[in-house]
Amino acid sequence: MQAFTDPAFLLLFLVVLAVIAVQYGRMDKLREEFFGQKTGKKLTDLLAAAGFGLLGGLAGSILSVITGLTISQELYYLWPVAIILMLINIRFLCFAYAGGILALSNLFFGFPQINAPQILALVAVLHMVESFLILVSGHLGAVPAYIKGDGGKIVGGFTLQKFWPIPVVAMMVVATGVTPEGGVDMPAWWPLIKPGVSGDPHSLVYAMLVVIAGLGYGDIAIARSPAEKSRLSSMYLGIYSLLLLFMAALAGQSKVAALAAALFSPLGHEAVIFLGRRMEFGAKPLYVPHENGLRVLDVLPHGPAWQAGLRSGDIITAVNGSRPAGKDDFYLLLNNSALPLEVDYFSRAGGVYRRARLKAPGPGKPFGIVLAPEGGEDRYLELMTTGPLGRWLQKIRGIFMR
Repeated sequence: MQAFTDPAFLLLFLVVLAVIAVQYGRMDKLREEFFGQKTGKKLTDLLAAAGFGLLGGLAGSILSVITGLTISQELYYLWPVAIILMLINIRFLCFAYAGGILALSNLFFGFPQINAPQILALVAVLHMVESFLILVSGHLGAVPAYIKGDGGKIVGGFTLQKFWPIPVVAMMVVATGVTPEGGVDMPAWWPLIKPGVSGDPHSLVYAMLVVIAGLGYGDIAIARSPAEKSRLSSMYLGIYSLLLLFMAALAGQSKVAALAAALFSPLGHEAVIFLGRRMEFGAKPLYVPHENGLRVLDVLPHGPAWQAGLRSGDIITAVNGSRPAGKDDFYLLLNNSALPLEVDYFSRAGGVYRRARLKAPGPGKPFGIVLAPEGGEDRYLELMTTGPLGRWLQKIRGIFMR
């Protein structure tokens, strides 16, 4: 609460929020392209992200105090390394990789001068917060997409992308051997530092530090609904963060334990990503045509199809008593049949067959329903996360491989 009364902190928080707003604006445009009309979800998504981010920041602050997390100069190195890694591959913009590299460099070369167990504990705490946020909001605002998988097959699915501004309170060492009563000079570059109190002249002097972090979650849902996939992703990431925190606690006991924790930080995170990807592409896709009808990929909230009761994953069997031959035939029936339309469908959530009545959507507006792809679509999403530096390195490699 004290942080939000400080103009410098508030300005920094708004800057992070503005960057996140750009990301949600891009996602909203993708959603508009799919439905053919504005969805009006950009502001709602941004406000929800800010609210969940504050909630996650509170949870992270409690965790940092409980675990005794102390930050000194680790943050000076984390962000630059993370940004360099992002230029190689976007998904490397994660402290799990930057923290692991910095910890390994410290263990083998003594540089940079950081506390390896503490930086790994910071990574674990942030991922605990991310796991919680994925559980409660990771599925909200999922964007429908036609996705080209590893085998070249086009299937329906959702891209799950969330961004949260996270203000986390942690402890920071500002001096040694001097008490606040003796006159500690607080760093001028951060106005939120408050000195701790100690009667021991040889003890460390701590300060409260509010760290602004931007957490992001990116995933896909092909074989499961966005809500089901978010729950699984949250569980796996939570297990990873707990293991990393336990290993970080042991890292201060021996170099072997520290080495194991430093390796587990990036490799364990890679295992979580690999497992999540394998769960989707290794299982039977959900959003593909069904033998009994047409599969619904997504429905525009509060549109005519939504109000009639249709939801993602349902199977449409007939329109006004006629069974559509395919996706194009379905849209033709929607646009050329007398209103209101009667749609027979199988409800995936209810497990029963139902009949819905679709009202007129209004002049120039669609019914707000997107069907799963049939395999011949020329517009689709390829899962590529290579950054500009990574693409440049691929070109250099290609030249030498000729």
